[in-house]
Amino acid sequence: MTDKLDLPSPAMDRRGFLKVAGAGLVASAMPRVPALAEENVNLLLWSWLPDFQKQVTLFEAAHPNIKVQLVNAGQGGPHYTKLRAALQAGSGLPDVAHMEFQLVRSFGQIKALADLGPLGADAVRDKFAAWTLDQASAGGKLLGMPWDSGPIATLYRQDLFDQYKINVPATWDEFAEQAIKLHQASSETYLTDATFSDGGWTTSLLWQAGWRPFKVDGANISIAVNDSVAKKFAAYWQKLIDAKAVEAKPGFVTEWYTGLDKGRYATWLTAAWGPVFLTGFAKSSSGKWRAAPIPQWEAGKKVSANWGGSTLAVLATSQHPKEAAELAIWLTTAKEATSLYTTQQFLFPVLKDLLNSPTFADRPFEFYGGQAVNQVFVQSANSVDPSFQWSPFQDYVNQSMGDELGAAANGKGTLAEAFDRLQDQFVQYAKDQGFTVKS
Repeated sequence: MTDKLDLPSPAMDRRGFLKVAGAGLVASAMPRVPALAEENVNLLLWSWLPDFQKQVTLFEAAHPNIKVQLVNAGQGGPHYTKLRAALQAGSGLPDVAHMEFQLVRSFGQIKALADLGPLGADAVRDKFAAWTLDQASAGGKLLGMPWDSGPIATLYRQDLFDQYKINVPATWDEFAEQAIKLHQASSETYLTDATFSDGGWTTSLLWQAGWRPFKVDGANISIAVNDSVAKKFAAYWQKLIDAKAVEAKPGFVTEWYTGLDKGRYATWLTAAWGPVFLTGFAKSSSGKWRAAPIPQWEAGKKVSANWGGSTLAVLATSQHPKEAAELAIWLTTAKEATSLYTTQQFLFPVLKDLLNSPTFADRPFEFYGGQAVNQVFVQSANSVDPSFQWSPFQDYVNQSMGDELGAAANGKGTLAEAFDRLQDQFVQYAKDQGFTVKS
């Protein structure tokens, strides 16, 4: 029997996806050792995850001396703006905050986050996929408890591949060949929409290609945005754009949604949150989609990357660091909480036991023709290259990449020229922020 997901229309990006919730099964509770709070403790938790109160209530039931106030202070950008404002003011800060992987280093750089290792996280490290711990760490310290992730893969239209005799590409060379073949066969169909206006999307593909633009050591930073990997990547996609074999229009807008549903685009290069997200708007193409691994730059290899994912981080200003850490640790490791994330909020797991669970991995979906699509993304999660390092100002990086590369992909210069401009911009920005830069 397959599971059919019928979700309301999503918002504009991955953070919008987190607003989408479906019915799930409540797992049986597993007892946990409560935090050692001798007196009642009140904690403030900031998060935009929908229906998160369910897990918070379970935590309070297991920890009768700890009361948690859950506040949605904004989604993504507004959330971080308020955090920074509260840090500057020195008041109004939460004890625990929703913190995406790419922002952990930024807040860690200003010493805003507590090291969770000595607060109890060291005892549960082996529960997590190792690369997710790297994503949540900076300077040798674990600054957030991994919560969800977004290993990348390909979603594709089986019907279009069959109609135009297109093969599922195993390598990027094959991807380019099939893109040209498809557009020659159907001038109104493209193998994909390369959404260069989304810095997160581009970064995930560059990560998989071996791009390592930033190396940070305290106040010292090495910046190599326009390195040989970036130039090879730029040349690859520029050739496809110039040949009009792919489009490069913005994603997460009405035209993009329609293009995926109606068959203008035959693939979506996406992350593990994509399969559920797609079901929310691609109603007329239900049953026609499948999942496959992300193409490889070298045949026979299995190298993946990540797009999205988040942590629960404890603020260094918390007056109750032990209890705040217990809250973050419990919400990301306790079975009664984590099982709900995969069935109600549809987060892609970071815990080994969930990634290895047949119940999760082998679940078939009617929307994907009965395919167990989680298997593809679990394979991707097991192949993520852990060596990628975020910059300490990643929100600025992502926005600038989206602006420059998005413009270049639509005719304002070339992608290679955009990488050169980005190199200069990031070097200057880092210097303005007080970093010693090597480039």
